Amino acid sequence: MLYPLFAMVLLTLTVGILALKARYASVKNRELELGYFRDMQASIGKAVPERVQITSRCYNNQFEIPVLFYAAGICAIAMGVETWLTILTAWLFVGTRVVHAWIHLTYNHVLHRMRAFWAGILFVLVLWGELFTAKLF
Repeated sequence: MLYPLFAMVLLTLTVGILALKARYASVKNRELELGYFRDMQASIGKAVPERVQITSRCYNNQFEIPVLFYAAGICAIAMGVETWLTILTAWLFVGTRVVHAWIHLTYNHVLHRMRAFWAGILFVLVLWGELFTAKLF
């Protein structure tokens, strides 16, 4: 279970670096003032570059549903529930998050991204269901 958890950490760090690069470039190219990042409010009449918006939102996404995955992973390790199904489900969840981030950061088709998102929710629910049933039986 530790490997899928670590893979999610790597995905989060990768997306975070991409967001940081987009922010740095926007200031360097004078598309945004550095002060924007103080309260995330652009000056009147100044639009936030799309790349900054997309990478920032994708980074924020890594702290939403994945939090449930991290909690389930830690519980699985603590409870000693590391079956082939929990490991497979964990990797499938990580896979959906990679696909979700890739879609978000490339062509950003909302319906494709939504499918990856809901598949991830399904896998994290299966993971939690496994933990719950392992405790019952």
